[in-house]
Amino acid sequence: MDLKAETKDEAVNEMLDLIKDEGVSLDYETVLRSIREREEVEDTAYGHGFAFPHARTDAVNEMYILVGVSKKGLQGKTIDDIPVHVICLLLTPSTIAKLYLQTLSGLATFGRMENMLEKILKIENKRDFIKLVSDTNVTVDKELMVKDVMRHKVASVTPDNTLKDVANIMFRYRLSALAVVDDNNKLLGVINDRDLIKAALPDYKSLISNLNYSLDVEPFEELLKKEDKIKVSQLFREDYEVTSPETRIVEVAAMMIFKDISRVFVTSGDNLVGVLLRKDIVNMIIRG
Repeated sequence: MDLKAETKDEAVNEMLDLIKDEGVSLDYETVLRSIREREEVEDTAYGHGFAFPHARTDAVNEMYILVGVSKKGLQGKTIDDIPVHVICLLLTPSTIAKLYLQTLSGLATFGRMENMLEKILKIENKRDFIKLVSDTNVTVDKELMVKDVMRHKVASVTPDNTLKDVANIMFRYRLSALAVVDDNNKLLGVINDRDLIKAALPDYKSLISNLNYSLDVEPFEELLKKEDKIKVSQLFREDYEVTSPETRIVEVAAMMIFKDISRVFVTSGDNLVGVLLRKDIVNMIIRG
């Protein structure tokens, strides 16, 4: 409940010492190497003051969940500039990927709850911490659901935004598509990089059929002249796929393969609540 560590790596070492103190025999060097390799692929600092370092490794035969709290916060940059105070360390065998992902999702849900970090930092003993987790009623589902893998923060624009706005957001966040929503966050459609290029090349079919097709003007130069005037309402499409947070991942993954699509928006009623990307299924489920 009061880690002495200054950094996430030091915190992981300190927490692994707790398992040793319990007399559990593990290949700790292999475990630590797996955790560090995962951190090198992507920082597991999640935001909201939480981090979820984890390892899927044959060095353990069952799942271990360790939680450490740093009252002063750990050093290192985070996505929301809130220092990491809560480390949730998961060690799981390679053979139980589903349980590991569902547990990780449950802990992330716990971390997203309003004022959760403030509540944790006021707790002084382990028993009260465990009671806090229990009182939230966060559950681990039997099936892996969309809500376990989806991105909760979705980059979006409204019909009144301009083409320039879209390009700027895509560039800033390295995205290829944005959701289009109204002022109440109701999902209206999607606009992607292909739509932007089509705005510059409305006669692209003629170009393909006749490579000697003469252009009177440079299309991209003309588009740049109008980027502040062209509205999203003129470009966005309504042909998109949606699912709900409670849909099984296998169902959505099968649909994505069948329809050859890379993203499915997640809605609750008509409102946009997340997005499931094909690459996230690879990154989170297959890579881990």
